[in-house]
Amino acid sequence: MPEALSLLCRVPAHPESRCWALAWSPGGALLASCGGDRAVRVWGRAGAGTGAVGAGTGTMGAGTGTVGAGTGAVGAGTGTCVATLEGHENEVKSVAWAPSGSLLATCSRDKSVWVWEVDEEEEYECVSVLNAHTQDVKHVVWHPSQELLASASYDDTVRLYREEEDDWVCCATLEGHESTVWAVAFEKGGERLASVSDDKTLRIWRRYNPGNQEGVACSGSDPTWKCVCTLSGYHSRTIYDVSWCHLTGALATACGDDAIRVFEESPTSEEVQPTFSLAAHVPRAHSQDVNGVAWNPKEPGLLASCSDDGDIAFWKYQRPEGC
Repeated sequence: MPEALSLLCRVPAHPESRCWALAWSPGGALLASCGGDRAVRVWGRAGAGTGAVGAGTGTMGAGTGTVGAGTGAVGAGTGTCVATLEGHENEVKSVAWAPSGSLLATCSRDKSVWVWEVDEEEEYECVSVLNAHTQDVKHVVWHPSQELLASASYDDTVRLYREEEDDWVCCATLEGHESTVWAVAFEKGGERLASVSDDKTLRIWRRYNPGNQEGVACSGSDPTWKCVCTLSGYHSRTIYDVSWCHLTGALATACGDDAIRVFEESPTSEEVQPTFSLAAHVPRAHSQDVNGVAWNPKEPGLLASCSDDGDIAFWKYQRPEGC
């Protein structure tokens, strides 16, 4: 029987450094990586069906409190910075575009989340500085179809934000993790959110709107987010990243034990109390901590991972029978 998660190829993406994070382009043809070598690299397939990849490189000031926005040509080795966004007082840890493309979110070790607005002339303006967290903010991610923003922090919480009367406000605080929350990921429909933590657990949160049939209390017109599932006992060290595949529903995690895991929801799972099972586990996916995982948005089962070893690995996932 073939392995549920099989290695396609491995690329030395950031030699002699760490590869911190990955992001696929919306079309799935390109993959961006960033590393401790202060470089951002964009990867594309060098030949159809060969599994080979080529990269274009851009350099940015990591740890300076600035964010660079730019364009690049894959394989050409070129990149053009069109804007530098300054304001954070410490390292910028994460950046995310809203689905509309008109909003950008950033977060930092300075405990803040910033929301930027960009117009057609590519002019960027900070429209809100959010100080809901009490510690470093590790990750930001947008809802897949709404202008709803989630952030994860060293203060053990997840916060959600929305626009209200021309300003952005914290509309929900998700508490339950016992240590740093490293990453969050929305399900395709946006009704559920996954979070992973230094406490070695993966939690699934569900949105309950006012007047819900389950009788979950809501404050005014704001929905309530409730933890409906906690996956524990699967990871032996910190879980650094989570990716929720919008094509298949599979959940992938990146862990400090050098492993990648994939979880599948049971076909008989209940909405109010879903159940997930471990469908794939690669114990030595990398030679050091796995920092990031990312499902391709267009090709089912194509997963990329990155690590402290500086490599990017590409995997093919096939759902096991019975999952």
